Order: sequence, then C-alpha cells, then structure tokens
Amino acid sequence: MEIRRLSADYAVSPQIAPEDLPAVAEAGFRTVICNRPDAEVPPGLGAQAIRQAAEAAGLRFVENPVTHATVDAARIARQAEAMEAGPTLAYCASGTRSAILWALGQAGRMPADAILAATGRAGYDLAALRPRLETGG
Repeated sequence: MEIRRLSADYAVSPQIAPEDLPAVAEAGFRTVICNRPDAEVPPGLGAQAIRQAAEAAGLRFVENPVTHATVDAARIARQAEAMEAGPTLAYCASGTRSAILWALGQAGRMPADAILAATGRAGYDLAALRPRLETGG
C-alpha cells in the first residue's frame, strides 16, 4: 500500500487490498473512498470486499467509482461530502482519479498553484487541469 498525502486530512493510494485496512485505520484515517469501478478489478478487490474489511477495521466506506469520462460535478461533490467525516484515504488504480477529484473539489477554495503543488508533491502531474482549477472547477 502506497499512501500519498495531498493535505492533512486527505490522501490517495493505488488499489488497496482487504488486508491493508487495519493499517489504514492505524494511520488515523476515518473514511475510505473507492473511486475504482468494480469492472476494473478481480472480485477479491471489488468494493464489497474492501467495504467489509474497512467496516471490520472501524472505518467508514464510501463508493464513488469514476472513470476519466465520468468525472462530473455530482461525483466531485460526493467526494467532497465523503471527506467531511475526517481524515480520508481515497483509492483507484493509481491514485490519479482520486487526486483529480480532490483537486477539482478544492478549485475556488485554494489557489490553482497550491492545488497543483500538492498533487505534484504526491507524484501526480495535473497541470492539464489548471484552466478548470482557475475557474473554480
């Protein structure tokens, strides 16, 4: 498991496994968001398997699966709402979609340069999002 922090209360990761969830809880996270559609993963890594392990570890689990084509205002809002419960770990295949949802949710709240710096430090080059970040998402 590779956790990459974008802010004090939000981090992203490539795909996690059920056995990772106790460590996620021990790291202080309260919520886990799945941004990966089940069609992309084998059954043992599907949302239901991760949900069961998350809940067994005392974590809140939220499904918000996206593809690059389905990143829209409703999914951005759902991600932001899920994050309100406290420290959040979001995951997808590489962490990029989870980083994109966070970045677009911060548009208008943080300067674009600060958003891009945070995602860049975590290893995600989201410079192509600058126009959306500068206009508020």
